Amino acid sequence: MRELQTEIRNTAVGQLVNADSRRARVFKSYAIDYCCGGNKTLEQACQENEVEITDVLVALNDVDKQATESGIDYRQWKLDFLSDYIVNTHHAYVSNALGQIPGDLEKLIGAHGPSHTELLEIKACFDQLAGELTTHMKKEEIILFLHIKRMVHAQDHNLDLDRPPFGTIQNPINAMETEHIGAGELLVRMRNLSNDYTVPRDGCTTYRLTMESLRHFEDDLHQHIHLENNILFPSAIKLENELFGR
Repeated sequence: MRELQTEIRNTAVGQLVNADSRRARVFKSYAIDYCCGGNKTLEQACQENEVEITDVLVALNDVDKQATESGIDYRQWKLDFLSDYIVNTHHAYVSNALGQIPGDLEKLIGAHGPSHTELLEIKACFDQLAGELTTHMKKEEIILFLHIKRMVHAQDHNLDLDRPPFGTIQNPINAMETEHIGAGELLVRMRNLSNDYTVPRDGCTTYRLTMESLRHFEDDLHQHIHLENNILFPSAIKLENELFGR
C-alpha cells in the first residue's frame, strides 16, 4: 500500500485522470488543476494549493473502491477521431455558450448590477475569454488538428509526409498550451468573483441559471483542455517522432 501511495504521489495529475476519469471530481473538490497543470505530480499540485496530500489520497482511495463506471478511455481513440470529437463536442459547445452567456450576464447586470458590482468584472472576464477562445479554436482546427489528421493518414497508408511550415508540431502545441493557461486563469478569476458561482439571497431565477451556465462552462472547458493537453498533444508529438524517425 505504501509503495502504491508513493507511486501515486509522483504521478502527474493529468495521468491519474487519464487512468480513471472519476478522479477528476476529487481534484476539482480540492481546486487541483488537472488540465492546464496536468503535468505536475500529485505531490507538487498539493503543495502549490496548500492541500494536505493525505486527505487527497484518502479521497482517491475511496473513488478506487467504488464500482467501476463504464467510462470512455480516450487514450484508445485514433488521433483524427479524437480531434473531430473535440471539435464537434467541445468546440461546438463553447461556440453555443459564447452566444448565450454574455446576454444572460447583461440581463443580470441590468437587474442586479448596482448591488452586485462583481457582475461587471465577471462579464469583462468572460468577454475576454470569449474573444481568446474564438481565435484559439480556429487556430486549432485549421492548423494543428488538420496536421494531426495528415499525420494519421500518412501513418495509415505508409506515405511520406512533408514537414509543415511551422517545423515541428511542438511549436503550435506550445502556443496552444500557453493559451490554455490564460483561459484557466480567467476561469479561476470568474469563480473567485462569483464565490464559486453562488447565487446571492436576492438572486432571481435568471441569476441561478446563469451561475449554473458558468459552472457548466468551466467544467466543460476543463475536460476540453484535459483531452488536449494530456492525451491529444502528447500522442501527436509521439506520432510525429515516429513518422520522422527521430
